[in-house]
This record gives sequence, C-alpha cells and structure tokens, in this order.
Amino acid sequence: MYTIQLGKTGLSVPTVAVGCMRIAKMNEKEADDFVRTALENGANFFDHADIYGGGKSETVFGKAIAGYNRDKILIQTKCGIVPGNVKTFDFTCQHIIESVNGSLQRLGTDYVDVLLLHRPDALMEPEEVAKAFDTLKAAGKVRHFGVSNQNPYQMMLLQKYMDMPLCANQLQFGIMHAPMVQAGFNVNMYNDASTNRDGGVLDFCRLHDITIQPWSPMQYGFFEGCFVDNDKFPRLNEVLARLADKYGVSKTTIAIAWILRHPAKMQPITGTTNLTRLVDCLQAAQITLTREEWYEIYQAAGNILP
Repeated sequence: MYTIQLGKTGLSVPTVAVGCMRIAKMNEKEADDFVRTALENGANFFDHADIYGGGKSETVFGKAIAGYNRDKILIQTKCGIVPGNVKTFDFTCQHIIESVNGSLQRLGTDYVDVLLLHRPDALMEPEEVAKAFDTLKAAGKVRHFGVSNQNPYQMMLLQKYMDMPLCANQLQFGIMHAPMVQAGFNVNMYNDASTNRDGGVLDFCRLHDITIQPWSPMQYGFFEGCFVDNDKFPRLNEVLARLADKYGVSKTTIAIAWILRHPAKMQPITGTTNLTRLVDCLQAAQITLTREEWYEIYQAAGNILP
C-alpha cells in the first residue's frame, strides 16, 4: 500500500482509507476478517463516526482490534450530527468532548488519531470548537483535527481560532459525483456545470495542504446506489471494463484509481464490507491511469468538456 502525508500532521497514511460505517451488522468473526483483510493489505487507517450504526460500528470495531498493537492502527472518527425526532448539528464544546469520550469508550482506546466535525453547523461558534479541540489535544484524546463537507470560508472561520492546522476535509467525490472538477473545466461559461457549488474547495485544500477524503466514491447521487455493473451507466461500465482488462484488475479498482490519479493526493474512503471489493479498492494504489484514460472515464460518466 502506498502512502501520503495527511495534511500537515506528519502522519504517513495509506492512500486508501477503510470506511467502517456499515460494520455494525457484522458478527465477531466477520469483523475480525474485515480488519485482518484490511491490515494484511497495508490499510491501517479506519474511518468512523459516532452515529454509524447508532454507535455500534465503533463498538464492533473496538472488539475486533483488541488483540492488535494500537500504535500500528490509525483511527479517525467524526462527531457533530445529533439524530432524533429533529435532526440537529451540535458543535458546542460540551457536545464535542462528550462525543469523543463516548467514541473512545466504544472503540476501547485512549485516543483517536483524527477527529472530524461531521458536516457544518450553521450555529457553530468557532471559539467553542477551538476550546474543545484544545481540551482534547491537551488530554491526549485526539491528535489531529479536521472537518467534513465544509467550504473554504467555513474552514477559514474555524481556522482563525485554532492553534493547529486542519488536516482533512471529507467530501463526496467520485466518477459519478465530480462537481469539484466540473466547475474548473467550465469557468466563465453559462452552462450548469460552471456553477461553483463549493467555493473552490478543491483548490483551497491543495493550497493549504488539507487532505481531501472522498466519501462514497462508488456511489451515484446521494446514496442512490453503486455505478459499477449498473445498467443505468452502460458507457461508463464499458470503459471501466476495458481498462480493468488492460490492467488486470476489477472495475472497482479502476474507479478508485481514477480518484487517485488526481494530483491533489486525495485519500478515498471505502464503503464496502465485502472483502473482495475491499481488496479491489485497496489495489487501486498500484494503478496509475494515463491522462487520456482519466479523461475518457470522466466523459463516459456523462460529463462534457468545453
């Protein structure tokens, strides 16, 4: 497994991270096999959130890693979404600290390597967030901090009050969800693709050494399904199949390799619990698509170049 630097942390992390959102339904053996397969393939960076499986995903994972050397495993979790009759976001100092304490208990560990704020909170008081981060850092409970689904100004507002740099921004990105690059192709045009929907977050993160972590890289729409082997996308799957045959890998591997080919050095988050597909995702780091192949895939997904 190849590695990249996570933001300005100095942490060397696998180019592909393992998403744990769906492991709550796994039994003990399935969870053990999941973790072992990831680690055997060099993927020791695991992504969580306090709400995944209502907290059970962290519990299942914590039991699965109990026999491993904690220092060899990198754990990232997220907080800030409060489910209930009325869904809310809560970035108060108290909520962040309580959420982290809950995650640590479920994960069976004294610290997490990275904590992300889970989506933006319109009522965020950046001083509160900074206070929580400082408290957690001083207590040794969190080593590094980042965000998810935030635009440049939201990050800048938060960064103004922080003593440490944000290391990551988790954003939806993949072949079938690429507004981060679409707008860059269509600057100064009237078509819909020219709409800047994220404030130029891709270039902002590159300028400030913030690692972009694409989530749901194999999905189309908002959790509408996987595009690989989907009859709705015949042209895309035709191109993926041809390139998979060329490189001797699966279409899933090519889809992840498409993300890794971008020079922003993103760290895609897998979302599968299928061990074969997990390995396929992790193998993408070994494939370097040509420019022509990257652009062919982009256009096969229905994107039009000016």
